[in-house]
Amino acid sequence: MTVAWAVQSGSAVDTLRPPSAGKAVRDVVVVTRRNLIRMVRIPEVLILSLVQPIVFVLLFAYLFAGSFSLPGAGGPEAYREYMMAGFFAQTIAFATASNSSVGMANDLRSGMVDRFRSLPMTRGALLTGRTVADLAQNVVLVAVMVGCALIVGWRIHNGLPRAAAAFALLLLMGYALSWVGVLIGLSVRAPEAAATGNFLWLFPLTFLSNAFVAPSTLPAPLRWAAEWNPLSATVQAARELFGNPGVHASNAWPAQHAATVSLVWSIVIALVCRTLAVRRYRSAA
Repeated sequence: MTVAWAVQSGSAVDTLRPPSAGKAVRDVVVVTRRNLIRMVRIPEVLILSLVQPIVFVLLFAYLFAGSFSLPGAGGPEAYREYMMAGFFAQTIAFATASNSSVGMANDLRSGMVDRFRSLPMTRGALLTGRTVADLAQNVVLVAVMVGCALIVGWRIHNGLPRAAAAFALLLLMGYALSWVGVLIGLSVRAPEAAATGNFLWLFPLTFLSNAFVAPSTLPAPLRWAAEWNPLSATVQAARELFGNPGVHASNAWPAQHAATVSLVWSIVIALVCRTLAVRRYRSAA
């Protein structure tokens, strides 16, 4: 009886036979397309996510830059270049985690998750499609941020190939954090709780880092936390690849091996949170 019902609903495909790699990719593409179409049809979400980082960049560049000092790097002009890698990382982190968690919580409350679970589709395709769509949105955000950064005086000094590697690390970290957002969205009962829950870890992650201030200016315990912050490694690696000021602001081991540490952090976060999210997805109701 149970098997017959499963066959009729289509869910037995995943239960009785492992899906092929081609089918898994097709399922992810379908879900990604669904999320991108939804994004286009509700442009207010994308527009507002673009406006916020632009406002922050202008505020820091023209109002607050004169109040910050960067050890051994010069005045406000140097700080404007120093801060941009941090703003790239902060924008990607906030946009990705918020979209993933709130979107997944909405799908869960509306019953969309139950509908997808009843279909003969690859287990976890709904979650992966969500994160890939958020990655595509991050590419748009980064493009807009680059234009804004060039206006306030930020420049790439080490060539386009190294800059492309920096953006790849930033986007990879954003993709890893999107799995954190998915896990939160599956673990709460309402989208409002998902939005509020993001601030509990996004603010410490972004501000207790080297995104806007040098870790050497912090007290010892906070300095250690900032140096081993996964976002700090990504920001430091981006500064090195862009050729921006502040690349020698810390002698800590993570700062000296920033690209490697950033890559490892991103892979570990993505694998752990994806595993937990898929497990939660199986039992979500």
